[in-house]
Amino acid sequence: MALVSYINPLSEEGRNIVRGLGGLEEIFNHNDALMDIVIHTNRQTISNQEVVPDTLVDLAINRIKWYIERKNNKEFNPNDYNYFFNERIVEFDTIAYHILAQAIASKFRPGSREVKLFVESQGLMIEDRLIKMQLSEKKEIVDEILNDFLIQDGIEWSFLKDLVATKKLSLTDLVLQNGEIVLDKEEFVYSFGDKFSGRVPERVYDILIGDNLRELILTKLLMQKTEDYIKSIQDKLAIVEMHPSIVELGEMLDEAIDETLSEYSTYYASGGSYGNMEIGKLIREAFPPCIANTVAGVSSGGRNDAIVLLLTSFVSYARLYPGIFGSDRTVKVSDIDTNLNITLNEILPLIFEAADNCTPPLFEDQPQEKINIISKLGFGMHEEVSLENEGETKWYTPMSCEKIKMHLPQLCKENKDCAKINNPLSYYSRKKWIMSKNGELNNDSIEESSSNQ
Repeated sequence: MALVSYINPLSEEGRNIVRGLGGLEEIFNHNDALMDIVIHTNRQTISNQEVVPDTLVDLAINRIKWYIERKNNKEFNPNDYNYFFNERIVEFDTIAYHILAQAIASKFRPGSREVKLFVESQGLMIEDRLIKMQLSEKKEIVDEILNDFLIQDGIEWSFLKDLVATKKLSLTDLVLQNGEIVLDKEEFVYSFGDKFSGRVPERVYDILIGDNLRELILTKLLMQKTEDYIKSIQDKLAIVEMHPSIVELGEMLDEAIDETLSEYSTYYASGGSYGNMEIGKLIREAFPPCIANTVAGVSSGGRNDAIVLLLTSFVSYARLYPGIFGSDRTVKVSDIDTNLNITLNEILPLIFEAADNCTPPLFEDQPQEKINIISKLGFGMHEEVSLENEGETKWYTPMSCEKIKMHLPQLCKENKDCAKINNPLSYYSRKKWIMSKNGELNNDSIEESSSNQ
């Protein structure tokens, strides 16, 4: 049977493995034993040296790279990372998990893209490992880990309230009896056996609960435990200085994540004859009349919709994702503006400037509209943008020209460049292209390098 830490590196067994590590300086040393396991993993690709870990640091970074590749690369070759599913790697992988958690905790803030990547990667790693395990072995290890977490004869659903609140688990996934989660087959048959006419209760259990729900709860619990583990490390950083080796791993990880994600960044779309709709600094001179009029200030009556619905969506997408209408993917602000620097320093100040230009200033008599602006950016009904709240609402897409004419006709003052344009974003991209072609823009104002995204 596989070691418990193969699925739960936070187990006591896993912590003992970490305690057995000599010194943190060793994580950068060539590891013959690790290399031997990798090379002798069945069907493992060894021709591509980039995916073959030479050190524990390589193994830790490859955990994240595996996840990014697995989720984004349409030509992903599972054989590149087969060693992660060789149960012999468990001790090295457990150490990799812990040093990775420490590096992420020291380098990145709570709720950051990197924290989310690590938590999600651990969840997917557990799912994939369970799928590849023998049925009897899987059942045994899931039972053992759940028994460590839960009291089987009385599991209050509130025990999982954090998972439910974070939408990592839905109440509809659970079978409840008097507020308690039913996972045990005998308990299910005893409680509900007489409720099923003409059906075998044991089979109903297999359909509603069975191993699938137990594995789901196990995976979601371990994802939550991973998130809690990172937070506990961050809480200690105020009084404990992180080891230089972990700090260095954090820097390496930051670079590796940016480099790997950049290979799959598609936050632009074809602009037809206007080329690609590039991400870059906002060019006010390229704003369509409706947006320029909104920034200049709107009189009472149309202020709310003009600022909250029209300007907020236009400015955010024009700055971060002008090709939204040429894409078939769902995007969040942090997918592009990972640390929200652009949102805080460029997008919101312009929106607030326009709000102050209104007659009367929008926030003087309607301060709640700041919360509505945050909501339209996808960060929920809060007073400030925060990565922890992202996803509570959706990032509102820009209004079409037709809707602007219908709901905000006073702002629509068409000019010759509006011909055959059906959305302010299209106008903006076309206008930038024309200005660039005529030499009216310098390179610095047209776009920024991806390092400043």
